[in-house]
Amino acid sequence: MTRPTAVAIGIGCQRGTALETLEGAIAEALRGLDAVEVRCIASHVRKADEPALLALSERHGWPFLTYPAERLDAVGVPNPSTRVAEEVGTASVCEAAALLASNAPQLLVEKLRHIGPDGKGATIAVARWEPAEAPA
Repeated sequence: MTRPTAVAIGIGCQRGTALETLEGAIAEALRGLDAVEVRCIASHVRKADEPALLALSERHGWPFLTYPAERLDAVGVPNPSTRVAEEVGTASVCEAAALLASNAPQLLVEKLRHIGPDGKGATIAVARWEPAEAPA
């Protein structure tokens, strides 16, 4: 039996997005992968108090990491957005957050857009978890 792949999930979402929408978006993003073990979820620091993200973290026991726009914007991503950059100060939230949280050089799942039953949008990206090297 193979071990699940450890991953970090980057999430961008509209304010007031329902937990059900985030759960659906994550299920859709993970559908094409073999078994995974989610190590954390990550987003923009502006989402640190987002109720659905906090509930998602608590429900699954996943640590919830946030990054300021400057750190997110310094990460090269395959799908930058000028609209997102204008709104939150970085051209990527989900892809950059997944890469920062995972310490990975590339994504397993690039930005996936999902509209939930609440009519709100979420974006999800997934990266393989690669623990940082211990200092020598």
